[in-house]
Amino acid sequence: MLRTKNPSGKVPNQTYLAMDTLADEFGIGTLRLTTRQTFQLHGVLKKNLKHVISTVIKNMGSTLGACGDLNRNVLAPAAPYARKDILFAQETAENIAALLAPQSGAYYDLWVDGEKIMSAEEPPEVTKARNDNSHGTNFPDSPEPIYGTQYLPRKFKIAVTVAGDNSVDILTNDIGVVVVSDSAGEPVGFNLYVGGGMGRTHRIETTFPRLADPLGYVPKEDILYAIKAIVVTQRENGRRDDRRYSRLKYLLDSWGIDKFRAEAEKYYGKKFEDFRPLPEWQFNSYLGWQEQGDGKLFYGVHVDNGRLGGQAKKTLREIIEKYNLDVSITPNQNLILCGVDQAWREPITAALAQAGLLEPKDVDLLNITSMACPALPLCPLAQTEAERGILPILKRIRAVFDKVGIKDEESVVVRITGCPNGCARPYMAEVGFVGDGPNSYQIWLGGTPNQTTLAETFMNKVKLQDIEKVLEPLFSYWNSTRQEGESFGSFTNRMDLSN
Repeated sequence: MLRTKNPSGKVPNQTYLAMDTLADEFGIGTLRLTTRQTFQLHGVLKKNLKHVISTVIKNMGSTLGACGDLNRNVLAPAAPYARKDILFAQETAENIAALLAPQSGAYYDLWVDGEKIMSAEEPPEVTKARNDNSHGTNFPDSPEPIYGTQYLPRKFKIAVTVAGDNSVDILTNDIGVVVVSDSAGEPVGFNLYVGGGMGRTHRIETTFPRLADPLGYVPKEDILYAIKAIVVTQRENGRRDDRRYSRLKYLLDSWGIDKFRAEAEKYYGKKFEDFRPLPEWQFNSYLGWQEQGDGKLFYGVHVDNGRLGGQAKKTLREIIEKYNLDVSITPNQNLILCGVDQAWREPITAALAQAGLLEPKDVDLLNITSMACPALPLCPLAQTEAERGILPILKRIRAVFDKVGIKDEESVVVRITGCPNGCARPYMAEVGFVGDGPNSYQIWLGGTPNQTTLAETFMNKVKLQDIEKVLEPLFSYWNSTRQEGESFGSFTNRMDLSN
């Protein structure tokens, strides 16, 4: 499997077309859109790896930093709105990605023989922040001034968003960055969260998913220095003796937020300001036709499980190629067609419908909010099905809804993973299925539709054939007992059903 790196999910037209071709020529004929706004290309043979990666690089893409013990892809709202806060969030995500990208030339030496492919230079503020060592953050004589020779204890995940927009699952990241704007809509700074993460290990209760803690506020000109300070705090203090406990969340759990803040401030060189008030979080899917605000439209295409193949993949390529569109990948495994002229709306809608890519209004709400990881047969960590099993499971859940009298326009957030590592963030779902054996799942309950509450274990070793036996009484109880407008996750928390 090969994974790309696409800060804020942006994919230039040239890159998309190259990835589409590579999937057919060197993969399994499909493209996988991931929960971190990147592509996965499955089935690439070792003998073809150099050609594939060099082709990605030569077409404005990259795989640098998509895996390993370093900062991974930086999330941001995928919608191409011409709004100051959205544009600033996307720009910030790209700057953070550049700040924390590996600096050694080994990647390009290996995959493109050291050839200089792109001449675009990074913003000067990124270079300045990376090279600044006024607070002892850097290894001065290393080709990797931030990472050194050992990099980080484990992978590191960052998301950037705007106030109220939780399309990025902000609380599940090592660092959550939230744009704060003034009354005129001008971005002035950022609230920071630290210590979120999803992965755990079955039957080892000292491993767990965790929501990020509020750390504080920084002015917009200080954001790169603040990010660097947090990363260095993890670099210097995160556990390296046992990888199960090496993520930042375990350092936060051990130290507490106050000690962590004090230590990070040493590398930041100043105090974090008080966290600014934020509106309530909402999940945004950005599906369907929407105005960008610059005279253009965008269209959010719902892609079940992020898997593009067959006629759907072929039609999307034809549209993207014909109209010269850039695209954006969402954290919910969907694809946005960006910069569409008004005159193109009808032919694009017709072409998508003919390919079976339905408009959001024609897709079951269960499918709209669901996610699954690839799992079997593509992931060696998988204990059972996820991507291949979720659509039948969603149909069975809808049948249970019908049986107990829940209306078609109602839904719950369902996420499924084949193992406990949490790539599809099942611990934030209202109903999370976590593979714990062949055709067997742990069921987690209690996440909320806006992804602000951590679910808890409800039942272990639920066999695939027994899902209705477990869920029907729960959904019936919810339907008959809930308060007005109460989501299933909020209901299970109020009734304490996971204990």
